[in-house]
Amino acid sequence: MHNELLWFALLLASFTGIIIAYRIFGRTGLYAWTAMAIVLANIQVMKTIKFFGLVTAMGNIVYGTTFLVTDILCENYGKREAKKAVEVGFFVLIVFTLLMQICLAFIPDESDTLSPALEQIFGIMPRITVASLTAYLVSQLHDVWAFDFWKRRTKGRFLWLRNNASTMVSQLIDNAVFTWIAFVGFGIFWEQVFPWELIAEIFVTSYIMKFIVAALDTPFVYLAKMIKSDADRSEVILKTH
Repeated sequence: MHNELLWFALLLASFTGIIIAYRIFGRTGLYAWTAMAIVLANIQVMKTIKFFGLVTAMGNIVYGTTFLVTDILCENYGKREAKKAVEVGFFVLIVFTLLMQICLAFIPDESDTLSPALEQIFGIMPRITVASLTAYLVSQLHDVWAFDFWKRRTKGRFLWLRNNASTMVSQLIDNAVFTWIAFVGFGIFWEQVFPWELIAEIFVTSYIMKFIVAALDTPFVYLAKMIKSDADRSEVILKTH
């Protein structure tokens, strides 16, 4: 149960981190969290673990928190602010990938012992980035649209419904797009990384984990709505200093 306990600890730490960032920095904290999460998730996804006996890739929790961020922004500030967070994440991941590829191109000194590790981790980044950027953009834009759609249809009621209805479908879209590009490939462009059985196992397990993340983030959306006035006050104080 070691991995399982750590998984739930990481889940709680991530959700709590978002609320703290929002309370202290307002919307700026949520944009900063998105930038951090999108980069961190693309590093963590390179590590595979066993979760309740099934193989899956890491990064599901941290990446899943970006949907919590857009839901908070869409609920408290509207569709436009939520889309801004998506744009921030998209931009940061592109720049991060570009800078790391330039970094890897440098010839290491003889004293360098960590360069092979960096190359192993970030050498696959272009493929992971294409998969992540495509999945991120498609799923996040759907999430923002769906959350706003359900908010209008329910006339602002049933926050739990729009939070879960938008995120769970968006996570399925994200999982399908990312898994195909990252692990299956497109033949002449990228070869298949894992056998179909393992890809199917990763897909199912990853979605189950993302589904759990989506279900458990609902109380934090309500909490973010409750502390909106405090977060806005903190944001004003930051702007005046």
